[in-house]
Amino acid sequence: MYDLMIIGGGPAGYLAAERASAEGLSTLLIEKRFIGGVCLNEGCIPSKSLLYSAKIFDNAKHGEAYGVHIQNATINHAEVVSRKNKVVKSLVSGIKLTLRKCGVKVLNTEGQILGRISEGFEVQAGEEVYQGKRLLIATGSTPIVPPISGVKEGLENGFIVTNREILDLTELPSILVIIGGGVIGLEMASYFQSVGSKVTVIEMLDHIAGKTDREISEILKNNYQKKGVEFKLGTKVIGVMNGEVQYEVEGKIESIPANKVLLSIGRQAVTQGFGLEKLGVEIEHGHIKTDDHGKTNISEVYAAGDVNGMSMLAHTAYREAEVCINNIMGRRDHVRYGTIPSAIYTTPEVGSVGETEESAKQKGLDFEIKSLSMMFSGRYVAESVDGDGICKILIDKISRKLIGVHMIGNYASEIIYGASQMIEMEMRVEDVKELVFPHPTVSEAIRETIFKF
Repeated sequence: MYDLMIIGGGPAGYLAAERASAEGLSTLLIEKRFIGGVCLNEGCIPSKSLLYSAKIFDNAKHGEAYGVHIQNATINHAEVVSRKNKVVKSLVSGIKLTLRKCGVKVLNTEGQILGRISEGFEVQAGEEVYQGKRLLIATGSTPIVPPISGVKEGLENGFIVTNREILDLTELPSILVIIGGGVIGLEMASYFQSVGSKVTVIEMLDHIAGKTDREISEILKNNYQKKGVEFKLGTKVIGVMNGEVQYEVEGKIESIPANKVLLSIGRQAVTQGFGLEKLGVEIEHGHIKTDDHGKTNISEVYAAGDVNGMSMLAHTAYREAEVCINNIMGRRDHVRYGTIPSAIYTTPEVGSVGETEESAKQKGLDFEIKSLSMMFSGRYVAESVDGDGICKILIDKISRKLIGVHMIGNYASEIIYGASQMIEMEMRVEDVKELVFPHPTVSEAIRETIFKF
């Protein structure tokens, strides 16, 4: 009888197993594919490996602006993918070693929930049946496949790929059409345009980057367009066939040729196929419904990561896993979703946390905004040519507490955690003004913007 059984070995699952074992809980972790989940094997880490190679290549091609002259710079996509695989293998091996040292029993097979027993739950893994006092569901998410004509056939014959397959392409498509202008689509557009593909992004909304602050997403789009990426916004894909994508815009049906199509319109929680219905766990809008303690409607059943649909980000999954274990151990803890930062690892990078201008207006908040060019940062100027990045800060007018910070520019993904802490700690403008930022750093853009209030 295990103290905790976990189904799913992605960021939420493997970190929960590590934390639970460290607390002295006997822990069973069941993962049917790869330890590390989508993030480590097919998402966060491999995509960043590709994007870093593209950044080096971009710098090599355009080094003249910095006094660096490199003749005939080339990139070998197959070698980039090979390096990516080495990075993934190294990190997966590290996680497996950590779990082994912690004493977690890991089963690389499919888990099936059999139901409740008097002391807990039964789960079948392979030929064996295991029992546990508690159950944590961390089955993650999978790409949404829309009922568009030709999509099913395209996925079967390889003309259409998802985030999983595109990271393993060893040959560059000369023409890549991306369906969906969210984070995954944008990061892949950034990479493939940089290394030589002609990229077109088709998005149903009138803007890219989803819920990103609109002013920030517009700057990002302008940067992409300068690199040659074409956008078709407010456009609906109606068919994919015979080396082309058909779409409807303003009532007209048009088409565009493609060698490959990336389908990236979003992800959906994995709640089917492993016996969850036998427990009566509540499903809401396609995901497991949890409170901010990670608890479901069934006693001793928890859910963390993409499967609960709260915030499909790996770092959110980490925090949710820790909250679940803390509550299991009797330490009351909860996830504060409003202060979770997000990043888009393109060139330039985007970092965001808290309310956007749009969300603040929708909620009827009484707020004030100040924006400042990143050119007020000496380091940004030293490392950027014709940079158009900005730092944008929202505060509550009455309390003068920070409620949102949004940045676009180099290092934004590394800086935004500090802004998250400011909002988490409910810091006022006056509090932030007293902080000392290292100089010269791009992070000083936050300080400069704060002093505009």
